[in-house]
Amino acid sequence: MSQKPNIIYILQDHHAYYGHGKMFGGPEVQRPNLKRFAKQGVEFTRAYTACPLCGPARRTMLTGLYPHSHGEIKNETNHKYDKELYFEKLQQEGYELYYFGKWHAGKGVPMDFGCKGFSTPGYGNPYITPEYREYLKNHDFPHFEVKIEHSLLDPEHNYTKVLDVYEGETHSPSFVSSSEHASGIMTTPKETHEAFFISALACDQLDKIAKSGNTRPFHMRVDFWGPHQPYYAAQEYFDLYDPESIPEYPSFREDLKDKPEIYKKDVNYPTSEDGELLYPNPLPWSVWQEIIVANYAQQTLMDEAIGKILDKLKELGLEENTMIIWTSDHGDALASHGGHFDKDVYLPEEMIRIPFFIRFPGKIPEGIASEKLVSNIDVAPTILDAAGTRFSEPVHGRSVLSIFEEAQNQWREDLMCETNGHITRHLGRALIYDGFKYIYNEDALDELYNLEEDPYELHNLIYNEKYKEILSEMKNRLDTWRDKTNDDITLDNIKGKRLKR
Repeated sequence: MSQKPNIIYILQDHHAYYGHGKMFGGPEVQRPNLKRFAKQGVEFTRAYTACPLCGPARRTMLTGLYPHSHGEIKNETNHKYDKELYFEKLQQEGYELYYFGKWHAGKGVPMDFGCKGFSTPGYGNPYITPEYREYLKNHDFPHFEVKIEHSLLDPEHNYTKVLDVYEGETHSPSFVSSSEHASGIMTTPKETHEAFFISALACDQLDKIAKSGNTRPFHMRVDFWGPHQPYYAAQEYFDLYDPESIPEYPSFREDLKDKPEIYKKDVNYPTSEDGELLYPNPLPWSVWQEIIVANYAQQTLMDEAIGKILDKLKELGLEENTMIIWTSDHGDALASHGGHFDKDVYLPEEMIRIPFFIRFPGKIPEGIASEKLVSNIDVAPTILDAAGTRFSEPVHGRSVLSIFEEAQNQWREDLMCETNGHITRHLGRALIYDGFKYIYNEDALDELYNLEEDPYELHNLIYNEKYKEILSEMKNRLDTWRDKTNDDITLDNIKGKRLKR
């Protein structure tokens, strides 16, 4: 067996993690395998994304750089790959590379960068691929189908007709992207869900590796499409949650009067009109309770599917020499700040806080929670550190393994998160430090929150004289981050596509 560790990276997409479940008095989201995993490694309780948008965050996880530096500043920017990817360095160290699941980091697929496995261009839809059809055939499963319970798509819009998503009717995803704004209960076995399909591909590859006798170390990425909407799960997972047990989300009725106008941007139906969120939210809380249950149900389904990968590693005797990182690209604005569905350019904790767990037997502690500020800018440097190498040029992230070294370097005291626009044209930067959060919004109202006293960010302190000194400190620290990461983007040069080659 190889002396270098095997490295597995498990990525869940668009994860409603911060603010939900027991945090606001609701039921605990049942993730028994994640709970088991946490006891075997480290949970970072203050983990953030570099950018709350798929494409930029996913390129960051390949490069260790912020989006303004690697150039994939929005979804489908399709900036050229002119920065070193961690795949290249792993190959130089003799690693076999495997990738199963969603890519969405720019043009191409992971197979263009030396990986073996399964993926799709762009956002993708696993349910329309020949690999999925082969999976169904081999296991004698019917094709995935769901009965739509709730849809936030205008039933009269042409896009809805193309997707064929209507409440009360059965649906099978056939569009090129599987991201419909809907929730529903599967009418086919749970194993037809993409999470079990992707998990099965990963487990099959692990079996092949173990049987091959190959002593080369391997790196495997397993990138799921969920729990990004649509929120689809089997009935058994819905049965775990009582909608009436979910209290009203703390910021659901927020009037957004002390927020920048970007918080009002929304394109869902019937919650918005002419591109702005309606207040009060047109959907009663009883409907949101059912939508949230669908989200929680899908999270539990996915936890079971991921558990199969963990069990397979143990069964094959691979877990002791394998480092596993389990995280997400960004969060989910579900039900927050006036009742949003999906995301845009605002930067609340719901969208930028992520789960971040790591297990590395014999190298890091077991069963501890760390409050160190970490980010998915740190994923690639950590992977390379475990492999005994590093990027050829300096990057913005750091290996989290250094936190646990006896002669550790001082870890960061603050952290930056950025947005460069999505549906709405906007530039924003968030700075987290010492229990506070400052958000710079170009050409819009800035924000300041005391996260310890106000975890749901209901009170913008930007004009509160009591916090004048801390605001000045936060602005200086953000300036430092922007200087050291060469962040000189403005709305004007985004519009001019300065980064697109």
